[in-house]
Amino acid sequence: MNKSPTKTRAKTDDPVKLIDARIKELDDWRGKMLARLRTLIKQADPDVVEEWKWNIPVWSHDGLICTGETYKSAVKLTFARGAALQDPAKLFNSSLEGNTRRAIDFREGDEVDTAAFKTLIRAAVALNKSPR
Repeated sequence: MNKSPTKTRAKTDDPVKLIDARIKELDDWRGKMLARLRTLIKQADPDVVEEWKWNIPVWSHDGLICTGETYKSAVKLTFARGAALQDPAKLFNSSLEGNTRRAIDFREGDEVDTAAFKTLIRAAVALNKSPR
């Protein structure tokens, strides 16, 4: 009998293992994309803290950077303070109406602009470190 991924995740409180399990359970392009984005986040900020909140991966450094949600047709990274970030490469393509958050929807076959993405992560960290 196969164990459901949800039950597997419930047996640990280690966020790294929970994120690993989420990536593994998504055995299609979404798992690969989430794994790629996770790698880029950790390359952009080696001091990033991986967390598991709201049943999704979360990356933080002196505050929330972004969440990683997965849907049937997209992997969505929602930046907590995205509206306050400069986005010259126009990576944000979702949740553009709000005053606080911004998101990037990655769809099957999308290429990641590695340099622009890492710059956005670093900008989010710098914003978290700045006085509010």
